Amino acid sequence: MKLAIIGDGRMGRALRELAPVHGFEVAAFLGAEAIRPRGVTGDLMGGADVAVEFTEAAAAPANIRGCALAGVPVVSGTTGWEGQRAAVEADIRRGGGALLWSPNFSIGVHVFMQLVAEAAKRFRAAGGFDAHLVETHHAAKKDAPSGTARRIQEIAGDLAVTSVRLGHVPGSHALTFDAPYEQVSLIHEARDRRVFADGALLAAKWMIGRRGVFTLDDMLRS
Repeated sequence: MKLAIIGDGRMGRALRELAPVHGFEVAAFLGAEAIRPRGVTGDLMGGADVAVEFTEAAAAPANIRGCALAGVPVVSGTTGWEGQRAAVEADIRRGGGALLWSPNFSIGVHVFMQLVAEAAKRFRAAGGFDAHLVETHHAAKKDAPSGTARRIQEIAGDLAVTSVRLGHVPGSHALTFDAPYEQVSLIHEARDRRVFADGALLAAKWMIGRRGVFTLDDMLRS
């Protein structure tokens, strides 16, 4: 299987390192300098069967559309461009392309979100609990709240969020339900960026040969 990696930052380098473990040959490793002149094109991707895209919010929509025009399914983990997702997804469907987007590729996070949904429902029914989410990421992360935090907000409903950008933390999400005399916390901590790279590469393998718009939940249910 041939893989194109779009984005040469920390996630891109983690993907390149782990790709052979998942049976991929890295056919292209594209940074901004390679992409900037003409965008993502088929000739840049070296005959890839699938692409994985981790770049910046401003670049992601064009990168994804470029993959679709080249006939290459793409897995994207770039966050911060959610306002353009509906338009991009419509273009992918219209052109017969393939996209799987997720704000977080940790399998543990997706189980965590299922627990969040159930806990939020039960605490709302019980009454008397306030909810607060603290999400912590490395200092270089630009979007705040994180894409994962925004997804947790959607699931949990009325939820205050505090974003912390600190050092080199890969990612931590701590949801607390607080009442006058008791407190319950649900916490997910990523200890290494590898967890996101592993999930993205599993998604890339799943996407080969598919057409349409998917999420990580679609893959996990299949």
